[in-house]
Amino acid sequence: MPLDIRPETPADIPAIHALTAAAFLHAPHTSHTEQYIVDALRDAGELAVSLVGVEGGALVGHVALSAVTLSDGTTGWFGLGPLSVVPARQRQGIGSRLVERALDALRARHAAGCVLLGDPLYYRRFGFAPEPALVLPGVPAEYFQALTLRGTVPAASVRYSEAFEAHT
Repeated sequence: MPLDIRPETPADIPAIHALTAAAFLHAPHTSHTEQYIVDALRDAGELAVSLVGVEGGALVGHVALSAVTLSDGTTGWFGLGPLSVVPARQRQGIGSRLVERALDALRARHAAGCVLLGDPLYYRRFGFAPEPALVLPGVPAEYFQALTLRGTVPAASVRYSEAFEAHT
């Protein structure tokens, strides 16, 4: 069955919430608040990109992108995540296709770069790598990764939206 990747619609919102909760239910290193983070980003108007993967009319994946703030004032950087795939469909390429399309969307916006907090082995395939000059305070450097899309990597601390503090 072909995977259709498209921007979210209002009708997708309940399914995105449920899908995200299910995707992170048994994941290690999570606070199990990812679905609330997506909701809070949307409510604050801070979802720069929100893509869903649909197969046979059912949502099987979702990826969110939101702007991040850099301490040196550099603009044009975004954070990728959460990335969610229905548990029964994980490890089948859906997440990879969502990430690729999300990065294409950033390139179309002429974004400077993208950061994320995640598994280095998974995200390396997209060109993400730890950047010593770009840090997320309190996070082990190997898990905080960046991908430069234009320009150079700034020397700065990164701050995500307050929506990432959402718990309900």
